[in-house]
Amino acid sequence: MQPPSEPEKALDKLAGYLRNSRNILIITGAGISAESGLPTYRGIGGLYEDRLTAENLEIEEVLSGEMMRQNPRLTWTYIMEIEKACRGAKFNRAHRVIAEMEQRFERVWVLTQNIDGFHRDAGSRNVLDIHGDIHDLYCPDCEYRERVVDFSHLSLPPRCPACGAVIRPDVILFGEFLDQAKVARLRIEMHRGFDLVISIGTTSVFPYISGPVHEARIRGIPAIEINPGLTQVSAQVSLKLTATAGEALTAAWERLKKA
Repeated sequence: MQPPSEPEKALDKLAGYLRNSRNILIITGAGISAESGLPTYRGIGGLYEDRLTAENLEIEEVLSGEMMRQNPRLTWTYIMEIEKACRGAKFNRAHRVIAEMEQRFERVWVLTQNIDGFHRDAGSRNVLDIHGDIHDLYCPDCEYRERVVDFSHLSLPPRCPACGAVIRPDVILFGEFLDQAKVARLRIEMHRGFDLVISIGTTSVFPYISGPVHEARIRGIPAIEINPGLTQVSAQVSLKLTATAGEALTAAWERLKKA
């Protein structure tokens, strides 16, 4: 019998960490949804990497809160382009495994940068979508809210059926502050504590995304990273798996269920 390979050993270790855990924080970025066919575009996910918009502007400028106020038609043009690129995609096995974890462990929370809503679609209940969900639309001038999964029928820019104001997706545009209620919830859950932190498919450039991994290291709590590349937290984790989310989570989950 051949000895297990290094990837197999890493998966065994991941399953072991899961087996010994009760409270888990899972942090996800664009990499987990790339396996569903979504583009990992710069900023909101490579759709605009290394190129400007047709207006010769940086995508961060077009998709900013200020531009939404000044020229909502322009901002909505690119919001609709993003939605069209993602249309028809669905959650994948990695999202589903994370949702299934809620049934096995005492407490599982997902902190995601993604705005696709896949974690909730897959069945996860404890989700902090820190950047919002592109399919949740609201009017800033009245109480109108609606979930829209296909933008193809919307006008440009779409207007509130109640008051006529321009509506917008409930996402954090560039230059805007995070939702303070979600930040507060993250602080509460961090204070309650986790005994395992797993970072999946994110470069961890934002401090509120890398912070839980750094805190885990300080407290002596295991932190795992699942990412094909090196990131801001790769040197901080207890275990690094150079794999896709679907490969690593599915294999570790099967090991755990057989134990």
